[in-house]
Amino acid sequence: MTAERRAHQEQSSTPIGTLAVVGVGLIGGSFALALKKRGMVKRVWGVGRSTQTVSQAIALGVVDEAVELQKAASEADLVMMAAPVGAYAELFEAMAPYLGRDAVITDGGSTKGNVVAAARAGLGARIGQFVPAHPIAGSHESGPQAAVADLYCNRHVVICPLAENTPAAIERVSSAWQACQARIVTMDVQQHDEVLAAVSHLPHWLASLYVEHVARDRNADLNLQLAGAGFGDFSRIAQGSVEMWRDIFLANRTAMLQQIDELHALLGQARHALEQNDAHWLEQTLAHAAQVRRQWGQQREHAAAKGDPAS
Repeated sequence: MTAERRAHQEQSSTPIGTLAVVGVGLIGGSFALALKKRGMVKRVWGVGRSTQTVSQAIALGVVDEAVELQKAASEADLVMMAAPVGAYAELFEAMAPYLGRDAVITDGGSTKGNVVAAARAGLGARIGQFVPAHPIAGSHESGPQAAVADLYCNRHVVICPLAENTPAAIERVSSAWQACQARIVTMDVQQHDEVLAAVSHLPHWLASLYVEHVARDRNADLNLQLAGAGFGDFSRIAQGSVEMWRDIFLANRTAMLQQIDELHALLGQARHALEQNDAHWLEQTLAHAAQVRRQWGQQREHAAAKGDPAS
């Protein structure tokens, strides 16, 4: 086999020479492990604020080497931003002077409007090298030890292309997520933030506030002693990363405030119905909610049977 043919085969089997992961926890670590597992990357660099965390990621095989942010920006082919979204503005600004001409940056942030604004401010004329993305997958666990290669398998990943992105940049990001066995969905930034506020951010907000409410109750100790599966199912996601969710709520506050106001109005209707002993309103609302939830569950089961993403 000629050297040229071997080089061509190597390029085809490992289309990403160097991946740099900024934030080596659940999201970034799982992205790295998925690409490693499928032979889609030759080397993975880890960038993090804590040397202990990056060292742990190396020990677990999540990344191969720890590097500084400037080296990642100047030499990596693909940079995956998986730090808390509140840190993005500083990170983009720090990367901009060193960003390689052919490098592509993407991210796994749960909000997009603030991330794009930070990228435009930090990257300036290099904004076309940033392709925003959001994998709809996660866990209440965090850190490098939580990373798993199959986290994104049969999950949706939303890509929000910018007008400045080249087809090649979008393809590099899309093909990487497809290699993780994810399903790509494309939408604009505003629609992404509205949808995620409704089905992702608001549930976490409610779960956290509900647990806080139970803990403040005069019967708090007894409440937790007698709490069963219902409490466990509803409250599970309240265990998520405090720093990450704080940043998500603040970053997506416009859409969140709209969702909270609409929910508050519905709670007002429900309270009035209960106060007025309005069994008909309660029954109709409970029945509709049960029907919607049942149909959603059936659709997920059908999708899983076909091998399509469940969420």
